Amino acid sequence: MTNSNKEYSFPQKVWIVGGILTLIVVLLLLLKATFNVLLLVLAAALIAVFFRGLSGFIEQKTKWNSNWSLAFSIIATLLIVILLFWMMGAKVQAQAEELSKTLPVTIEKAKAELGKSAIGQKIIEKISSPETKKQGESIIQTFFKSTFGILGDLYVVLFIGIFFTVAPKIYVDGIVTIVPAKGKAKAREVLQKTGDSLKKWLKGKLFAMLVVFILTSAGLVIMGIPMWLVLALIAGILNFIPNFGPLIAMIPAVLVGLMKSPADALWVAGLYILVQVLESNFITPLVQQRLISVPPAAIIIAQLLMAPLTGGWGLVLATPLLVIILVLVQELYVKKQRPS
Repeated sequence: MTNSNKEYSFPQKVWIVGGILTLIVVLLLLLKATFNVLLLVLAAALIAVFFRGLSGFIEQKTKWNSNWSLAFSIIATLLIVILLFWMMGAKVQAQAEELSKTLPVTIEKAKAELGKSAIGQKIIEKISSPETKKQGESIIQTFFKSTFGILGDLYVVLFIGIFFTVAPKIYVDGIVTIVPAKGKAKAREVLQKTGDSLKKWLKGKLFAMLVVFILTSAGLVIMGIPMWLVLALIAGILNFIPNFGPLIAMIPAVLVGLMKSPADALWVAGLYILVQVLESNFITPLVQQRLISVPPAAIIIAQLLMAPLTGGWGLVLATPLLVIILVLVQELYVKKQRPS
């Protein structure tokens, strides 16, 4: 009868500990090297979540076959996007070209206005310093850092997203297969809840983006701000990025307002701040009561941690990644701590 409590010698223990540490280091290095690719996979999963969620809604309302509902959701989405581009594309393109031509002049005008005061002159000196320019270039390079180039990343995301959309069960079963037998049921349950949470978060985010676009459009039109459509589209799209997206969207809008007068620039800034206050304190909390709530401070921390390492993709996908982590912690740790 063999002794199951085998005693290892000191050299054997050293080799075992060394092997475990080496394995951990290799795994961490591998995770660091492939993390950007994993973010692209997450972006593709969000596309699949959108199409599957839309097809589920269509199937529920129409009682169609699931395959027909899925096909209709994809085709209808593409047709709506094409129709919007056809209806608004020419106007958006014209306004975007006008914006690109007028921004340099507007920036010079802003410098001239700032130069009229002592504080403004100091701000200009600080902005124009070589150190500030170097930091700005570094931030821009980090933000636009990509894995395969911007177009390559988008192609990979769409390509993988289509596969995830068409046959999600294959990939779910593949993940469950590598889990030990006693944990397979729990793994499938966690994957299901993760998908449901991402669907709820995405639904709330798309609704908030639409509301921001509508409110911003109405405000800019009322104030008579030129290029209102492209500015509102920028505001709606960048609202996908919490905290930092609205700030980035406000910059060109304020500069366009400055083309008319400093007072208009202040009114535009006030409009963007008001819209974000409404979105952050009323619209999003109202949606999250029915869908899913993510702590605001945790979102900022995740963005600050991921953006320097992964660039724009980290900033964009910090929130859905945080949603996944919250679900995993809840299902695999918190629930196990509760008394049965």
